[in-house]
Amino acid sequence: MRFHYKCSDCGRVFMTEELMYQCPECSKKNDGTHFPYGNLEVVLDDEVLRKAREKEHLTPDDFYPYPSDGKDVFPIGITPLMRPERLIEKLNMPRLSLKLDSQLISGSFKDRASYEVALQAKALGEKRIVLASTGNAGAAASAVGAAMGLDILLFVPASAPLNKLMQSVLYGAHVVPVKGSYDDAFALSIEYTKMHGGINRNTAYNPMTIEGKKSVSIELFEQMGRKVPDAIYVPVGDGCIIGGVAKGFEDLKRAGLIEKVPRLIACQSEQSDAISRAIENDDYRAVKASTRADSISVDLPANGRMATKKVKESGGWAVTVPDSAILDAQLTLTKGAGILAEPAAATAYAALEKDRDHLVSVLGEDAEVVVLITGTGFKDMKAFEGRASIPEAIENSVEALKGLTF
Repeated sequence: MRFHYKCSDCGRVFMTEELMYQCPECSKKNDGTHFPYGNLEVVLDDEVLRKAREKEHLTPDDFYPYPSDGKDVFPIGITPLMRPERLIEKLNMPRLSLKLDSQLISGSFKDRASYEVALQAKALGEKRIVLASTGNAGAAASAVGAAMGLDILLFVPASAPLNKLMQSVLYGAHVVPVKGSYDDAFALSIEYTKMHGGINRNTAYNPMTIEGKKSVSIELFEQMGRKVPDAIYVPVGDGCIIGGVAKGFEDLKRAGLIEKVPRLIACQSEQSDAISRAIENDDYRAVKASTRADSISVDLPANGRMATKKVKESGGWAVTVPDSAILDAQLTLTKGAGILAEPAAATAYAALEKDRDHLVSVLGEDAEVVVLITGTGFKDMKAFEGRASIPEAIENSVEALKGLTF
């Protein structure tokens, strides 16, 4: 047996590799008003971790519950780890890095989760993956599905950015817009799976999404010379990305390759701050999210309880920023580092700018800090409307150049 499941709430162990989504007991508590109970964690067998510990160079396959068989390969990583010199100078943080997951094939971090779920589907003989998304997860699943011959059924809120929806359509997904929120689309996709079958890829509902996302931590360990950062700033909506980041570091620790998990910093918009409230005040109630950062706009975070627990265990904290700071951070990243990030991804950098002095007071100016850039700005160019424009055309003459100064 390569792995088994454990409930992240009650701790019950399920010694099976069969398809499971949630703890059958804890999930009965869910009422739609508080963070859901019953998400499962995957526990890798000790022998899997022993083999990983003995390898000279690690890959995510060494830690996947469903490793690739070498036939269905969709390239995941290794995304660049960039030292943004101008931002380093601006913040006086000499060991700052940006992890550019915006350069994954579909343009977002969500490729990581979608790939592992696709490997799960292949291993279990399933042909269809069902999910809900505001765009990024859907585009990622659709890209992976196209490469690996899987059907993708995607439920989306009708308000999702057109560029993201069109991306999924072009990859060949069956897109179902829903007159409602992301949470509404999420619920309908689960009901569809119960009625018609397939593998549900929903964030945290399928524990393999967290297992796929942990691959970024394995990459960071290798890219940083078999070390890990002191702190990592992560955009947070559902809590699945930060849960995956934590899980990767925890597996490295279980394997005896690192001594401690980095401090996890949960970065949210003030207008979608459910997990921040839980971290700071033990408030696990749903909120009414309305942030411009659509990828992290969540009323009821599907992985809220696990994410809150992981952040606290790491010694980390939450940082919230207004949408205006998020949009400003987009321009800072663009003009100061050459990185075009979508609003959700820019939230992590906006949070670092706000939190810089506090971070330094805790860890010092020489702390090794990573900001996770989770999605490309090319997916949502409307976010730049009113803040960038194309100048009027000049006459096609040398005379026109005389008055052209910058």
